[in-house]
Amino acid sequence: MKKDWNKTWNSSTQPRKQRKFRHNAPIHIRRKLMASTLSKELRIKYKRRSFPVRVGDKVKVLRGQFKGKLSEIDKVDAQNYRIYLKDVHLKKQGGQAPIKYPLSPSKVQLITLNLDDKLRIRKLEKK
Repeated sequence: MKKDWNKTWNSSTQPRKQRKFRHNAPIHIRRKLMASTLSKELRIKYKRRSFPVRVGDKVKVLRGQFKGKLSEIDKVDAQNYRIYLKDVHLKKQGGQAPIKYPLSPSKVQLITLNLDDKLRIRKLEKK
């Protein structure tokens, strides 16, 4: 694999090359890599397994200390591959304001989708 990011690069089984691909990816490709699995009902309805996350989607946390929590996506950070949920935050010990807890999109499951955008609806029903 070359030094710079290459859109025609096919996958490799080597983890270092996978990490390099993700690390060097431009922001518009990072956005597509931030996909989360769909719930069983949504899988049946849209005939797809995963879909990129967006602000306003309702998700269920599958891993970590907030496992089982249902919340809405508040912020999507494509630069660091993290999402922030409205009700998921850590309390500071000194009594300061609570801080938002970053989660990976792979650790949440989409329960309901934000379908305000017509283009997103078209992408869902494309397959």
